[in-house]
Amino acid sequence: MNTLRHRSTLLAVAGTALALSLTACQSDADTKSAPAATSSATGKAADGTGTSASGSKGSTDSTGPAESTDADGAAGSAGEQATASTPVCTAGDVTVTAATQDGPPYTHLVLTAKNTSRHSCRLTGFPHVQFLESHKQDVEAVAKSKPAAPVVLAAGAPAYALVKLSDGGVDEDNEPVSAFSVMLEGDSTVIAVTAPASDGVAVDPAKALTGYWTPELRNGADDF
Repeated sequence: MNTLRHRSTLLAVAGTALALSLTACQSDADTKSAPAATSSATGKAADGTGTSASGSKGSTDSTGPAESTDADGAAGSAGEQATASTPVCTAGDVTVTAATQDGPPYTHLVLTAKNTSRHSCRLTGFPHVQFLESHKQDVEAVAKSKPAAPVVLAAGAPAYALVKLSDGGVDEDNEPVSAFSVMLEGDSTVIAVTAPASDGVAVDPAKALTGYWTPELRNGADDF
């Protein structure tokens, strides 16, 4: 009798162990068949911005396009708005050079002011030219050469001004000039400009004239 009871106990224990083993195997199989959870979920940071799994923050507000800016960093489109915010060119912004036009006789020079800065600037008015130490007044400007719109120079862009030296006559009171001074509108800095010819140019102070700065030389307005 004791032997039979002992066998019954062993069978019961063995059955329980087998059931536990089957349950464990089934649980393990279910776990392996389930899809893995993604690690790129986006959560909310305390300041309201989105935070990715890598820890970087991004804006959660995607409504509306970003405001455009021009080359100067000013908001808005290019044109009048950009022109109004563009600073006036100074002597430190440009390099001024001179070249003869036509000739000989060389009766006119073309001044070129190139924007050598890294930003746009407005080149206003006309070059204030003085050729001779004996004539300290600026060369008179020709009103008809004034452009209709402000001259705005992008970085690296040039502007031009035509300058009359003389009428080209042999009987004029011409004086040789190897270098002369130029000042920009609104800037008292003197820019020394070398005359283009190796032996200088002949200038009649009574006949000298200058045009306004323009993006290009124009027939008619620049004929003087």
